[in-house]
Amino acid sequence: MRAIVLGLSLVVASAAVAGEPFHLIPGAVPLDLSPDGNSIILDAPKGLIVFDTGRHQEHAQKILDYAKLRQRPIAAIINSHWHMDHVQGNADIRALYPRAEVYQSNAIDGALTTFLANGLKNARTALTDPKTPPARVAEIRRYLDRMDHPDSVRPTRPVTRSARMSIAGRPLDVHLSRFAATEGDVWVYDPKTRTAIVGDLVVDIVPFMDTACPDGWSKALGEVAATPFQTLIPGHGPVMNRADFTAWRTAYDNFVKCGHSDADKKVCVDGWMNDAAKFIDDGHRAYVREAADYYLTSRLRSSSEEQQRYCKALKPA
Repeated sequence: MRAIVLGLSLVVASAAVAGEPFHLIPGAVPLDLSPDGNSIILDAPKGLIVFDTGRHQEHAQKILDYAKLRQRPIAAIINSHWHMDHVQGNADIRALYPRAEVYQSNAIDGALTTFLANGLKNARTALTDPKTPPARVAEIRRYLDRMDHPDSVRPTRPVTRSARMSIAGRPLDVHLSRFAATEGDVWVYDPKTRTAIVGDLVVDIVPFMDTACPDGWSKALGEVAATPFQTLIPGHGPVMNRADFTAWRTAYDNFVKCGHSDADKKVCVDGWMNDAAKFIDDGHRAYVREAADYYLTSRLRSSSEEQQRYCKALKPA
């Protein structure tokens, strides 16, 4: 009887998740480690589609556990962009599902010789520092492995333009926004469920501008707004409705406008904290204030050359 009950429970659980419009594996922005982005899983005729795979092994394992529960193969991966908190899990998934195609822009090619090459130097330095916490050491070793095997984070099916595509047999509107959060951001509109999955074009607590072209990013948000979505899934943070997105977009545009003005820096940071207040939890308030200040200085008010660095193709220095 116990075996029958357990078997029935598994069937019920599988049926419940099979009916979802999407399955969300939330990412996290811990204060002591690097973040994981959200992962979203869609059903398709040929298997499962995974949108972004996270950074840490524990996050990737949740994706694999879900596929095992569903008893369905992972047929495709879509990466929104090349930041490691969205692509490092690719290798874990393809180790078990080697036929899974990876859809991503080619922007990672430039990043590997510039931004990520600089990160590699810093990672190796941190690895030899006895003050680096053990959890960070494990994270760094995982990053170094990916850099030693760059094909593990590259696309097998490069996305070079926006188009309706059949991915694993499921029709999706795949968009490529150039020079936004990165040189090439891939996002998806699913007309079946009226869901937009946008990667780091939306980050709830603060826009991650490390490799951003801020004005191009604003244009990309306009492209997202032009789709008839009802549900939007950001790269980090909870699922949003259209009103949430509009509020976040307004906060973003206000922050960029203030950053380009002569207003006191504190006015701009306070403006973000107020405009985006509904998206900022108490545990991240100090982190967000520091990050907003950093991006204001490093991106919005840096030299003209630095401001334009990520508004053109990345090339070796």
